[in-house]
Order: sequence, then C-alpha cells, then structure tokens
Amino acid sequence: MLEHVPAWLGKALKNVRAGHGKLTIARLGGDELLNKGEFRLTSAAFLDGAPLDPCFTADEEDAVAPPLEWTAPPPGTQELAIVVEDPDAPSPEPFCHWLVWGLAPQAGKLLEGEAPPRTGKNSFGNSDWLLPDPPTGHGAHDYVFQIFALDLPLALMPGAGRKELVAEMDGHVLAAAVITGTYARNENGDDFGEEWDESADID
Repeated sequence: MLEHVPAWLGKALKNVRAGHGKLTIARLGGDELLNKGEFRLTSAAFLDGAPLDPCFTADEEDAVAPPLEWTAPPPGTQELAIVVEDPDAPSPEPFCHWLVWGLAPQAGKLLEGEAPPRTGKNSFGNSDWLLPDPPTGHGAHDYVFQIFALDLPLALMPGAGRKELVAEMDGHVLAAAVITGTYARNENGDDFGEEWDESADID
C-alpha cells in the first residue's frame, strides 16, 4: 500500500494530493443537497474531523470498517449508497476505500465490521474495507464518508467499480451527508502518530 513509499518521498509529495474537489459528493451533490431534510451521517467511533482509531486502519491486522449511523432520508428515497474516499492521496483521483449500496431507504446503521448488502471494488480492486494507509511523511489524510439518498434502486451487481456507481447515481441524488475521519503516520511509520486521543469522548 501507500505506506511503502519511503518517508523522504512522502515528504517530497506532501503537497501532491488528489483534492477534495474530486470527491464523489463534489461531483454529484451540491449545497442544496447536503443534509437536506436533516439527513445526517454520524459514527459512534469518531467525531467529524477527528482521528480514526487505529483499529480501523492498517495499523492493526484485524482492522475493520468503523460503525456508521444515518437519519431518515427525504421522502421519495428508494435506496442509500455510501462512498468512502481519501482526497489527500498522491494520485490523480481520490483513493476509493469503500463502495456500499443496497441500503434500505430509512434511518439505519452499519455496525463495526458489519458486511453491507452490496459492495463494489475499491482502489485495490477488491470489495473489502480498504484500510487507511497513507505514506509516511505525507501528513494527515482525510477519509471522507459520504452517504447518498437516491430516487431509484440501483441495478448494479456487487463488484462494480466507482465509475459505474457514480454513473448510476448521477442525476438521482435527493440528499447527501458526510463525516470525515483523519489519519496520519508518524515519521517511523509504525503507529498512528500523536493525533489520536484515546481519552476523547464519543457521543
């Protein structure tokens, strides 16, 4: 993964990032759709803008996806989809960590490590939660969890990629919500650095 980039190169590439403007929500959403109808996405494991616990990252071998919870989407919603991306990756496009769809159009949740109804291919070509694993020396990365309320059920089969999912969702987003977790490697690349505060209270 990207952690195998040498620390000196990670530092040299510190300002090379895909950019938040290339996130899926930037392509499909808009100010009028964000949190429309009080549609919200939260996590019991981290606050918006706060560091992810190492148990959700490549720091731990048995790491899993964090829990997520969302409020009821607007009337007319037929399905919910989730896209998790890293816009800080030194790559042309945000690194895709998770594609999920087939979620019921109602308030709900995914428990920690729970298998979603349908998943697509991440940037490594598999359908698992792709563990956050930024290059050493590259600084903190944002991991942006995006949920979309859609006005039609998706016909995609499991294993589809981000391009196919975005194409299917385009023009059918009724509302969207986001929550961001952060993660950075220290100079040695062997832990999560000083950003994670285990004493932080999560509501």
